[in-house]
Amino acid sequence: MPSPSRQSLRGLDWFIFFLADVQTGFGPFIAVYLTTQKWTQAEIGLVLSIGGIVGLIGQMPGGAIIDAAKSERLVAGLAIATIGVCALAYAVWPIFPVVVAAATLHAAASCVLGPAIAAITLGLVGRGAMGERLGRNARFASLGNGVAAAVMGTCGSLVSSRSVFLVTCVLAIPTLLALWRIREDEIDVARAHGAIYREASSAAETSVWTLLRQRPLLIFAGGVLLLHLANAAMLPLMAGVVTTRSSQWAPVLIAACIIVPQAIVALMSPAVGRNAQSWGRRPLLLIGFAALAIRGLLFATVSDPYLLVLVQVFDGITAAVFAVMVPLIVADVTFGSGHFNLAQGIVGTATGIGASLSTAIAGYISDTFGSSSAFLSLAGIAAVGFMLIWQLMPETRRSIR
Repeated sequence: MPSPSRQSLRGLDWFIFFLADVQTGFGPFIAVYLTTQKWTQAEIGLVLSIGGIVGLIGQMPGGAIIDAAKSERLVAGLAIATIGVCALAYAVWPIFPVVVAAATLHAAASCVLGPAIAAITLGLVGRGAMGERLGRNARFASLGNGVAAAVMGTCGSLVSSRSVFLVTCVLAIPTLLALWRIREDEIDVARAHGAIYREASSAAETSVWTLLRQRPLLIFAGGVLLLHLANAAMLPLMAGVVTTRSSQWAPVLIAACIIVPQAIVALMSPAVGRNAQSWGRRPLLLIGFAALAIRGLLFATVSDPYLLVLVQVFDGITAAVFAVMVPLIVADVTFGSGHFNLAQGIVGTATGIGASLSTAIAGYISDTFGSSSAFLSLAGIAAVGFMLIWQLMPETRRSIR
């Protein structure tokens, strides 16, 4: 049983916390900043689309890079340094070629960071402790997101929107320092790639083709696609509804709708990680999908803007479950293959496809039939995901010897 040092475990805590801070500096802040720089909405949309496409295409190559790496820590460090430089480029030189290059590099770097975190975690603690450790990871990521949103929102309001990217660049420094606190010699490279030790491994058993035919992996990837197809459009759609019903308080209500799920994730994720081994994976997946379906139904029927904030508790439940379950189930189904991180890339691609289609489909339904119909449709997609897991997804929990 691996026994990583307290220094490495604390280093992983703070690495994830500061990394969440760094990543929060992008997203909505980009659109606000570029608007102040006299960019048109078409130009902003093009830049965001380029980043989204690179992020989608890069998921599987990013995972394969981590599987091939001899040092996950080094790859993660290079990715963080790249993101810091991208943030500085946004702040110093916001012209179209530079911003497009920064958006492309940021998306590419992000594609390796998710697999790198999961690989470092698995390499440090092993399969037996991974569920609980992933819950702790999700807690620190949630806390980092919340703190960063508050700090950067304050800087953007009191100083300038440009300051958000300068803060993001500076935050890359403590992120790298925290990463370097994780001791390289405590990260088992074979374990981090999902490999096992044995004298003679079957080439067929560890081939990529065998991985791509793993039925549990394909079913789970399909479930994740349905999850994001149902989930990605809910908050933007609800934000539009809140703005229509209570325009004066809309910014405060929308901020609360973001903070509430983060708080739930911070509270619940460690318990999800602990219960994943005792309950199994499938019951928790079913809870996550059920919470998403209930959220869609409530959004369709609740009219009070303030009650909609409470509905976001269900978003926190879903987020807490899948923050832990995605890397944990991928680790289950790829055990012994050596392709843990490539499989994460496959699931990440399913995530990107579902999220991309979600906003387009929900927007069309909302414009044609109304927002209630759109929410009911999203709830229906979540229900299909629930049935897929219930009927087809096998339990992937393994006994830990």
